[in-house]
Amino acid sequence: MNAHTRLVHDYEAGIGVTPSAITPAPDPGSNLAATLPVWSLAAGSVAALIAAANRIRVVRGLDPVAHRIDPARITAAFCSERLLLISGRPATLFGDLSGFFPTFDGWVRTHANYPHHRDRLLTALGLATDAPFDLAVAHMAMSRAADIEDHAAAHGAIAVRVRTEQEWLGSAEGWAAATGPVVAIESRADRGDPGLPIGAAPFQPLRGLRVLDLTRVIAGPVATRTLALLGADVLRVDPPQLPEIPWQYADTCQGKRSTLVDLWTQLPLIRDLLSSADVLVTGYRPGSLERAGLIAAMRPGLVHGRVSAWGEVGPWGGRRGFDSIVQAASGISIAEGAPAVPSALPAQALDHASGYLLAAGVIDALAARATDGIGRDVRVSLARTASWLLAAPDRTPRHPPAALPDPTEVMSHGEVITATPAIAEYPAYNWPAPAYGGDRPAWPLKTR
Repeated sequence: MNAHTRLVHDYEAGIGVTPSAITPAPDPGSNLAATLPVWSLAAGSVAALIAAANRIRVVRGLDPVAHRIDPARITAAFCSERLLLISGRPATLFGDLSGFFPTFDGWVRTHANYPHHRDRLLTALGLATDAPFDLAVAHMAMSRAADIEDHAAAHGAIAVRVRTEQEWLGSAEGWAAATGPVVAIESRADRGDPGLPIGAAPFQPLRGLRVLDLTRVIAGPVATRTLALLGADVLRVDPPQLPEIPWQYADTCQGKRSTLVDLWTQLPLIRDLLSSADVLVTGYRPGSLERAGLIAAMRPGLVHGRVSAWGEVGPWGGRRGFDSIVQAASGISIAEGAPAVPSALPAQALDHASGYLLAAGVIDALAARATDGIGRDVRVSLARTASWLLAAPDRTPRHPPAALPDPTEVMSHGEVITATPAIAEYPAYNWPAPAYGGDRPAWPLKTR
């Protein structure tokens, strides 16, 4: 069994469905080449998704689709930020204080792309929020990596000590991250009406289903973008006081609608949307939605997809994190580089793979709900995805440089050029990302 097939079977065993017959993927060449089997993670997550899509097609009385795994399409989707052009300009992927920085006794990896995260990082370093870049770098160089990590966590900033695999696996947080299935689907006590809306089509098996998207950055938005590609009506909700990074929004909000609602001051609006939603997808840290009163507002039978950085249990369950941060903490950065010079995967593969796995889990939860009406929670975490990658066989320490994504695997929407979907049979997303926050916080009228 090759590694990408193993991921599909691990996913299906974890949620308790009959194993799919998976055709091995074609030789990817240098697509996503790395020491760790990144191609297997990427191809496996997409294969798990298309297997789930076929299961819900069968539930809806449709014939399965003979999907194929296309290395060029998957690589383009996983490296989409490298193909993205907005008015002819490429994306600026990381801020000046996002990256690897040497410390007194090792390395840290920081993430400060959002202005509020940059301010918190400087505060955690004991500096003014307008401190110059060079001063911050010098301060980190004179500090212990563990101290930077601890101070960042205390201030809501994002920085981790770069660890080896052995250090991570030997820690309580690393052990918690590796525990449980790669995607967890758990039944709740609530029960709604079974069945699914009518009107599905072979390439739109989720037509008629409403998805409320409360996610940001990459993993969660990739999941909901995929649900939209398969026909769901997806409404993305962002807080008005924290604008999304433009390139991330342009890349991951395709096929959706967008509105601005403050979860903490406009909860009745969110509750009203939830009252007729089929799926809620969230990326808030564990406990946040409960404190806001949102979980209590979910209607019986709703499928709740949840993505987190570190999982919802363990000592780091409440911490913030991103793909690059999980790579650094889990040992991936040293596996791909060296203790003296850590490196990164050729794509933000933990984000993208977790997004496709979450979409698969939501689809399988909907298929199960069609029979029994039971509400279900679907959980993925970047750290659990990372633990799967680290445990997978077939490492290639001597590998060619990762190939750049094929520049022809793009689609154009006006002044925005983006990667084509990872599912090869879909030539494009239904429409480009709409104007940010340009839609009303309401579902469109039913047409059936």
